[in-house]
Amino acid sequence: MHSPKLACSTGGMVTSPHALASVAGLDVLRAGGNAIEAAIAIGAALAVTYPHFTGLGGDAFWVIGDRDGLLRTVSGIGQAAARPPAFDTAIPLRGAAATLTSAATVDTWDQVYAISKTSWKGQQPWSALFDRALDYASNGFPITPSQHFWQTLRAGELNALPGFANTFAPQGRIPAVAERFVQPALARSLERIARFGAREFYEGELAERIARGLREAGSPLTQADLAKTRARDEPPLRVAYRGGELVSMRPPTQGVTTLQIMGTLERFDFGSIVEGSADYYHLLVEAVKCAFMDRDRFVCDPDFKPVPVDDMLAAATLDAHARSISMHTARPWPHLFRPGDTVFIGATDRHGRSASVLQTVYFDWGSGVVAGDTGILWHNRGASFSIDPAHHNALQPGKRPFHTLNPGMYLKDGRPHLLFGTQGADGQPQTLAAILTRLIDYGMDPLSALARPRFLLGKTFSDTRDALKLEEDAGPDVFAALAARGHDVSAIPAQSPLAGHPGALRIDADGSACGAHDPRSDGRAMGVDEPAP
Repeated sequence: MHSPKLACSTGGMVTSPHALASVAGLDVLRAGGNAIEAAIAIGAALAVTYPHFTGLGGDAFWVIGDRDGLLRTVSGIGQAAARPPAFDTAIPLRGAAATLTSAATVDTWDQVYAISKTSWKGQQPWSALFDRALDYASNGFPITPSQHFWQTLRAGELNALPGFANTFAPQGRIPAVAERFVQPALARSLERIARFGAREFYEGELAERIARGLREAGSPLTQADLAKTRARDEPPLRVAYRGGELVSMRPPTQGVTTLQIMGTLERFDFGSIVEGSADYYHLLVEAVKCAFMDRDRFVCDPDFKPVPVDDMLAAATLDAHARSISMHTARPWPHLFRPGDTVFIGATDRHGRSASVLQTVYFDWGSGVVAGDTGILWHNRGASFSIDPAHHNALQPGKRPFHTLNPGMYLKDGRPHLLFGTQGADGQPQTLAAILTRLIDYGMDPLSALARPRFLLGKTFSDTRDALKLEEDAGPDVFAALAARGHDVSAIPAQSPLAGHPGALRIDADGSACGAHDPRSDGRAMGVDEPAP
């Protein structure tokens, strides 16, 4: 963690969970680039500097908007192998058997770069967006406390997996915090993408080496599977909130879930609820439960089974959710928790053009499999499929798995006003509910909204109970009052990484912006007209 800072700027702003990655985006904005170009540079840099949470071998999601009414989402979800294996029991969470889906992050960069060119007259050369990432991979960067923590925690299960130890534990040991870490194989892969374009990852010589490395590790993915991978440019889902509009991603993401939570909360008067009180946390948790029950019934790849998003966001549904909430009693909560780790990237330029982005490898360190000599760690999103053929999220050839990622944007007078997103899988909609109510209903600045105590309903890697985890600085009175209403409450430390690593940018009507990344993370927001870091 670092000393938190609220950044402010009139010339554009970026935020990410790693300061070096934020610098990559700042370079682009200072060179006259736009928000999409800056966000690609950040995403590429994070693929190097935050390998435990994101990388070239993962998925990504973009919400793009501007002051002139452009509003697009690009959903980058790799599809299941054309010939996935059969599983008698649960799909393994690590190893080659978990590398069931292709990776769409790089293709999202390609598609949003095209949007930048056609809609925003983007001028930055493609290859220039990889300058910082290539430098960090070739010449190294200081290992973060976050990377060291997650690698140390998982060493026992990861070091035996194909390519992992050679890549991330050179000389047979985990690099220390602040030790310079170099990734020459990844640098060569990035260089080919920078030189030949994004489709090199899917159809070029790099694709051949990726496919060969995955095959040798035991993955069912083939070069043909890579070649079929395409992100999708889709209109966003929307819901009204406090005179503005919240927008998010379509299924198979849980964007509809975040919007359901907020649409339910819109039916309550927060003017009579004290922020941080037991009433506040109780209401948010109960709204989360309503939306999660709908999510677990319906959300999947709509190419294989229709998802009733219009009904889920209809006024009658949200009214019914709101009516079902008792402010005095917690409803029972038998729920299966999904873990996962992700990075949020936010960028806005001096013209108010904005991008809200999430990239992921699903679990920390994904599958743990590095694809041959490419230095590319592959994700394990396919492990979220069900092996029950009757389940709506059942594993099938070419199917996209359910995804917890859902970056978002809040429009005011039709213009981007808030950009937000977080890691945390099941925790994502929960964290966003807390941040958005604090930003919109209570008028907090981004740093204050991010720093306040948060909750997590469900299991974690260190606590297998389906308890309501709450940061201890919420106060003993709040814990007592929630327990009295029937919540199974347990305390986690103040500023716990279990509460997510969100970021948020606020863009005001005069064009000025302020932003922050979570003080629980290694990240920073940076403004163009601030002193160079």
